[in-house]
Amino acid sequence: MSRPAEPITREAPPLSGRVVSTQRWRDLTFLHWAVDPGAVARLLPPGTRPDLFEDRTYVGLVPFRMVRVTLGRLPIPYVGTFLETNVRLYSVDDQGRRAVVFLSLDVDRAAVVPAVRATVGAPYRWARMRFDRRGDVVTYDARVRTGRRATSHVVVRAGEPRAVTPLDDFLTARWAAHVRRPLGTTYVRNRHDPWPLRSAEVVALDDGLVADAGLPGLTDRPPDHVAFSDGVYAEFTRPRRVAL
Repeated sequence: MSRPAEPITREAPPLSGRVVSTQRWRDLTFLHWAVDPGAVARLLPPGTRPDLFEDRTYVGLVPFRMVRVTLGRLPIPYVGTFLETNVRLYSVDDQGRRAVVFLSLDVDRAAVVPAVRATVGAPYRWARMRFDRRGDVVTYDARVRTGRRATSHVVVRAGEPRAVTPLDDFLTARWAAHVRRPLGTTYVRNRHDPWPLRSAEVVALDDGLVADAGLPGLTDRPPDHVAFSDGVYAEFTRPRRVAL
């Protein structure tokens, strides 16, 4: 029998087990669209269901810079800094654990793709990407190098720091990922400081990554939630199998 979803906490619970990677997420934009949970349930891994906020769930498009990734505590020269754009959903498993589900993670370092796919199973892809920040105007471009070669162009204007809302907490206070693997779903824990959020305005948005992930037409309308963050430091532990 499924347990109720765990409480949302702005502070990360302590990690158990050895830290296998540390990461710094910088210049990050959150773009989210509210959808009916039935529209995304088929895209979630076994043993999980859509997590709900006021009877709706959300699809996220999140571009940012990944900086100084480590293996354990050891830095990874060159390959450890790259651009990333991910398409994500929000899940809860039968034990009540909330998490993120990545439908795609596009990066501009080819070596990252097979390494992370083999160790974690997350759906990384190689893409041609560009990042530009001029004052508070931030531009992200991506073009996937394989398959249908989907593209994304996002420009936002970051504003002032703002008070965090309950919806912000639902979308950003996420301390794990559910990952679909051949032998079953795994649960990957992380911890980081609460996101320092700023208001943000969408200047331009022309995205095909969300449609390529299985949700066509969604980004034709303005997002229902927009926020910007200068970034946080994060730590990860080993994946664990989800009990089904």
